[in-house]
Amino acid sequence: MALPTAAEQVRIKELRPLGLREVENLAEVNNPNLKAVASQVDQAQSNLRAQISLWYPTLNLNAGALPTYTGGSQRSSFDPDASQPVINNLFNDPLTTNYTSTSRWALAATLTAQWALINPQRVPQISAARDQFEQAKNQYLIALRELRLQSAQAYFQLQLSDDRVRIGQESVRASLVSLRDARARFQAGVATKLEVLEAETQLARDQQLLTDSLSEQSIARRDLARLLDLPQNITPTAKEPLRPLGVWTPSMQESIIAAYAFREELDNAILGISVANSQANTALGQVQPFLNIFNSLIGNRYNGNEGVLVDLPGSSGWAVTNSVGMNVTWNIFDGGAARAQYRQSKQKAQENSFNFAKARDQIRFDVEQSFYRLGRANRNIQTTSREVASARESLRLARLRFQAGVSTQREVVDNQRDLTQAEVRYATALAEYNSNLAELRRRTGLDQVAVCQPPSLPSTKPSTGVDVPVPPEPLQPACLANVKRLDQAGS
Repeated sequence: MALPTAAEQVRIKELRPLGLREVENLAEVNNPNLKAVASQVDQAQSNLRAQISLWYPTLNLNAGALPTYTGGSQRSSFDPDASQPVINNLFNDPLTTNYTSTSRWALAATLTAQWALINPQRVPQISAARDQFEQAKNQYLIALRELRLQSAQAYFQLQLSDDRVRIGQESVRASLVSLRDARARFQAGVATKLEVLEAETQLARDQQLLTDSLSEQSIARRDLARLLDLPQNITPTAKEPLRPLGVWTPSMQESIIAAYAFREELDNAILGISVANSQANTALGQVQPFLNIFNSLIGNRYNGNEGVLVDLPGSSGWAVTNSVGMNVTWNIFDGGAARAQYRQSKQKAQENSFNFAKARDQIRFDVEQSFYRLGRANRNIQTTSREVASARESLRLARLRFQAGVSTQREVVDNQRDLTQAEVRYATALAEYNSNLAELRRRTGLDQVAVCQPPSLPSTKPSTGVDVPVPPEPLQPACLANVKRLDQAGS
């Protein structure tokens, strides 16, 4: 419940690389929302135990005098010749005066045992509590699986942002090479100022892409840290690169049937019908007779006098009384309240039956939607991978043509922009594919995924022939950067 109070406590000090399995395990252990749902399961279990206690007898102890002391004195005068006490003696007749005193210590307790032989509300209340406990357990499984899906999708989004940062860095490097070549050709007198401006424009676009990607990367990291409930000074990073997780082998029809048998939403709808019916029977029990058997044991002990003459000695004693019997309670007429509550609960049961049909249709639609989106992402991976290969080769040929003097800088800039956009679309297709694959796992409960075999890569990084570092550019205020751009345009 403690909150950070200093800036040092929330400053990021550690980047922790995590894999997909580690993310799912940490989310299951640390997520506060899942812990709150687990607490609701414990609450439902405690409520069930409370309702089961209606089958057992009750034992009550009431000690009203533990102990009590009564003290006081009384004076009374009366005429012995008169039949009534004298209230006002106007003639000064002789009167008789009595003095009484009370001084007593008393101890009394009552022990009562009661057992409901007939309770029309007991069985439906226990049945409703048991169904609510099952609903809470199903809700925990639903929350757990949704959390795993959210964690996986957040991890895929982090992988996508990392890939976009890599693409942005490569694009900036390529733009720096193009700008360097354009300036060299312009100084040599074989190129125009327009080619230099085109190279600068493309460099600005790539720098904007890199800036946006870095921002999305930071947001994706903190979003994942929120789901995992990591310490305030730790930020997670993606340890695994973005690649396809596997191939979904079941057919769409098999996935739909598996989803119907797997999803707890349908079970909760059925349990909701049962709970409503039990509550209807509980409402009818309000106007039915209740029969209880009881045993009451009363004991008291005293020491002292009560209402005796002052000069009498004190007395003491004790008494024990035991009573056994049965009592009946019957609310014969309640104005129709019980019958109205019965109809309300039955209408609730009918509503839950409609919710069952709604959940059934939604489950099928979710599976079909994820299945079709998975196929679309699979097709996009295939097409965008060819697009990346073609765009990379086109950029290589355009640079060779530009260096040979048979092409312009415009052709190089266009091909470079096409390559950047193709790589972004390819990375987006990979993230979308993995996200839909995780959705199918969540919505069907199946794990029939053929794992992709990793490609055989060399142990050393291939040389690209161009090694241009990306210089850091200081961040200027927006107003100042705008004024600078206007000045350059005017010059």
